[in-house]
Amino acid sequence: MLFVDPDFHGRGIGRQLVEHVQSERPGLIVEVNEDNPGAVAFYERLGFEITGRSDLDSEGNPHPLLFMKSTR
Repeated sequence: MLFVDPDFHGRGIGRQLVEHVQSERPGLIVEVNEDNPGAVAFYERLGFEITGRSDLDSEGNPHPLLFMKSTR
């Protein structure tokens, strides 16, 4: 899970973290809460595309997830 304190949004911290992991794991897949449009937009800006969806999270709770894969 990637969480950057909102006080630090817009400083490139999240981008640097994701780009570091992408360099180690090309074709990275992430799960993003569908109810968080800011997070979805963040990953789209980094070149991720939606590849699937689930109504439930990995623990069976009703939190819709989008599966996004890096195209870089």
